[in-house]
Amino acid sequence: MAAVTTLTEQSGDAAELGARLRALREEAGLSLRELARRLDISASAVSQIERGVMRPSVNRLIAIVGELGASITDVFAGGTSSYAERSSFGSYSLLRRGEIAAVTLESGVVYRRLSGSRTSGIDHFESTFPPMTSASAGDSASFATHAGVESGVVISGELTVEVHGDTVTLRPGDSITYSSETPHRVSNRSSQPCVANWVIARAPQSDPSNPLFSEARASHG
Repeated sequence: MAAVTTLTEQSGDAAELGARLRALREEAGLSLRELARRLDISASAVSQIERGVMRPSVNRLIAIVGELGASITDVFAGGTSSYAERSSFGSYSLLRRGEIAAVTLESGVVYRRLSGSRTSGIDHFESTFPPMTSASAGDSASFATHAGVESGVVISGELTVEVHGDTVTLRPGDSITYSSETPHRVSNRSSQPCVANWVIARAPQSDPSNPLFSEARASHG
């Protein structure tokens, strides 16, 4: 069971995140206890996350929104950019930096939404990992698994990705793509912050001929 540490800084941000998660749970028609059961954590832990007393790790946040049938995009305040515009090429959405507040998770990991509007099946965001932090935070043995495909590129710093039994270190300009169904873990093992941009396609068609999916199934076999 993954640990979730209590943070006293930026309590307002934590309270807003918790309130949005609670609203998503209620929209999904799940009780607090049922969500806790599905996540294999205590109802008390879910309650503290929803009240802003605790912050979820990256992996825990992904697990929560997955159980609620939502996306990472849904936890950010301001569902759609106010700069949605039209051009001669059709509709588009423009998001100015700072227009949608970033979300601070456990261990100080920060997620910033990059898409100006909600796009079905796709999450686009920026992650900032402080030195010596991990997506699994307090649970060093925890690997994430969820539906979809992830693709990330490092903007600055170094990022370590463990996937398919391999450990890969990414530096600025390096990118990686893998099936999210394969157990994976992302961490910053360096002494400097790391910034990376990510796209998660939550519900791609699983092509049996695609090695991303064949390897994912093999890892579960």
